[in-house]
This record gives sequence, C-alpha cells and structure tokens, in this order.
Amino acid sequence: MRVCVIGTGYVGLVTGVCLAHSGHHVICIDNNEEKVKLMKAGQSPIYEPGLSELMQSSAQSGRLEFSTDLGAGVKHGEILFIAVGTPPLPTGESDTRYVEAVARGIGVHLNGGYKVIVNKSTVPIGSGDWVRRIVLDGIEERQKTLVTAGGGGVPEPIHADFDVVSNPEFLREGSAVYDTFNPDRIVLGSNSKKAIAMMQELYIPIVERKFADDPSLPHVPVVVTDLSSAEMIKYAANAFLAVKISFINEVANICDRVGADVTQVARGIGLDSRIGSKFLQSGIGWGGSCFPKDVSALIHTADDYGFQTELLNAAVHVNQRQRVIAIEKLQHELKILKGKTIGLLGLTFKPDTDDMRDAPSLTLIEQLNRLGAKVKAYDPIVSQSGLSHGLTGVIIETDPEMLADGCDALVLVTDWKEFLSLNYEKMAKSMFNKVLIDGRNFLSREALEEIGFRYVGIGH
Repeated sequence: MRVCVIGTGYVGLVTGVCLAHSGHHVICIDNNEEKVKLMKAGQSPIYEPGLSELMQSSAQSGRLEFSTDLGAGVKHGEILFIAVGTPPLPTGESDTRYVEAVARGIGVHLNGGYKVIVNKSTVPIGSGDWVRRIVLDGIEERQKTLVTAGGGGVPEPIHADFDVVSNPEFLREGSAVYDTFNPDRIVLGSNSKKAIAMMQELYIPIVERKFADDPSLPHVPVVVTDLSSAEMIKYAANAFLAVKISFINEVANICDRVGADVTQVARGIGLDSRIGSKFLQSGIGWGGSCFPKDVSALIHTADDYGFQTELLNAAVHVNQRQRVIAIEKLQHELKILKGKTIGLLGLTFKPDTDDMRDAPSLTLIEQLNRLGAKVKAYDPIVSQSGLSHGLTGVIIETDPEMLADGCDALVLVTDWKEFLSLNYEKMAKSMFNKVLIDGRNFLSREALEEIGFRYVGIGH
C-alpha cells in the first residue's frame, strides 16, 4: 500500500521505517530540511536500536523515501499518518498546533481519490472530529484560492473523500522497533468500515507476525472502536502504568522504614496474575515524553468536564516526591552536600534512548546544584554523542572512571546494561567516599559491598 507519514520524530520515523520494511511504499514528510537531508543520507536523527539498519535497507529497496513536500506526500499516500509532536503546555493540556497545521495542510492538498487520515500523534480525546473539521477548513481555503486565481469565476469544486482513524501508538523508547513488530494489540478507532478495512490490510504483515521474534504466536489482537474510545485507550494505558510505578515507589518508601525489601515484595505481588510483574520496579520515578504528558493531559481533560482525578493527581505527586529520594539518601550518608562531588551514572530517562525529556536526572542536577554540590555525570549516549549541549550545572565525563575520580558518592540514575559490568573496584579507589545510591535497584549489593562500597537502594 502507499503510505505517507507526516512527522519524523520517534513515532513517525519508527512507523514509517517499519511499514516500509513490511512491504509498503512509504514517504516520510518533515518540514526540517536539514533533518530530511540527514535521513536521505541514511542517518537516523534519533538513537533507537535497530532503526538505522532498517531505514537504510528500506531506502535502498526503494520502499522508503524522505521529503519536505507535503503535497507530494498527500498525493502519494492512500493512508496519511499524522505523527507530529503534541508537547504539554504549562496548563497541562496538549499543544495541538502542529497537528492542526498538518491537518490543514492535508486539506489544502487533498484532491481526488479516497484517503484515510490517521491520528498517530497522541491527541486529546475528541480530536478525531476536530481533525476532520480542520481538513475541511483546508479544503475550503484551497477552494477560495482557486476562486481568486480564476478572477472571480466559479472553478470546479474540489472532490475530497476521506475518513479519520485513531491509531494510537504504544511504543517504548529503546525498544520501539521491537514493539512495532511484536505489539500486544493494534487499536483502530473509526466509524467508517472502509477506513477500518484499509487499516487492517495495512497491518496484515504485523498482525500475522511475519516480522515478529516468535512468528508461531497467535495473531496480534486488533481492537476496533469508535474514535473517542481509541483515543482514551492510549491515555488510560499510560496513566495506569504511571500509577503502577508510583504505587511500587510508595511501597518502597514504606519498606525503607519497616525493614522490608521491595524487590522481594514486588516479586511476591507480581506473581499474582491479577497484578503482573511489569512496571513494579521501584526507583527514582518516571519521566520521558509520554507518561508525564499523557497523565497531565488526562487530568486536564477530566477537569474540562468537571471531574477531579484524585488517583492520577496522587500518582503525579508521588512521582515528584520520588525524584528527591536520592537527595535525601545522599544527605543521610554524607550529611552536608555543600562542597561535595556527586557523580551521576546515566542521564537519559531510560536506557537505550537519547531522550532527556523530563528525565529524573534533571531534577537531581537542579537540586544538587541548589545544595552547593559539584555534579558530574556519565551516560553511554550523552557522553559520546555530544548531546550534552544545553545541560547546565553538570560536568559531562567521557568514561565511568573519570566520573568516579574525586567523587564523594555515585548515584545510579539510568539502568543502562553496561553499568552492570563496570570496574567498580577501580572506580572506588579514586573516590573520596565510597557511597553508591542505586536509584533503580539495579546493581548487586553483595558485589559492591565486597569491594568496600556503602550501597544504598530504594526500599532495598
């Protein structure tokens, strides 16, 4: 099938590349010329395991193209994905101006042939009908332009036949390619049987697990709903996971006080099939581009309709408090932090990504600076890629041993796999105080204590 993906951030680029790899002819559109040049040269603008290789092979096969020409993309695609960002506003609601601009642009270029317009961006509940209206506004704008250009004559009316579908994404940064080919479900929201049928055809290779790690598994469930329910599914899923993390963090804080071990507690409750083990890893809180934005947007939507989301508000409060738990533990171990040197292991909000959006490390850097500490950091991606531009109040080291040199304590912030095999014995020898705060309960207490570290976990 012919596909156009508008927007090449995490969601848009991964979607476009994976659909091209599964056999469709995809054009990815972005208004950033430098970014498009980079992608045409075979380089991914984001770090995502496996993405660059698939992008290059799909481009070489001719199934994947990149362009800044929205009109060409609209003309090409039977299915048009809107995959631009919807960042949070200070009020907590989503900023939909980019979605609006794309929808209007689609309308301006729409002319002849049936199109399915897909909301892949995470948009406020009720945006399906809103996008339809914006597309129609774009068509009307073009009609007026044709009237003006024709000197007042009456041109032929623009024929535009389209439907809007909500197709939320459930990709995890760091495993987005894997998640695309091995999804738990595919959600399609629309009242148009024709549009749903085309989307089902588009996803046949993924539904039948042709590119899955285990092709023998049953077909991927396809959930067909109305527009608003599909939009709500996305928000409800992320909100539930955020609440689950805040819950186990609250349990961890109680464990710290009563002498229990949250890792054993999490295993014990996770074996209950009604609860499950995923997202029961305690630590210093959630961040990134999805959980904070989506929970905030759902709270704001509820407020618009006169409903107070007490549970979601509590989850946000617990998460904000959890970010300073590492500071409290440092103060307990070192007492005064003013004049001390603290090394952060990891900066990104999670491993296997270069994303710093709302990362807990930013809160730690801010609070440590406020308390007069010197802050250093090492991150496998940030330290090597030069992406530290814009980070203030922190010295970026290029290797873990330089990070440890002269430190009074280390704080593990991001559970990068390579941190399991660092030479902690050598690192300890260059530290003033051998204190390690494990903000993800990721490392071996026994191994670190054996080489002289004072190990402090979260509820552990």
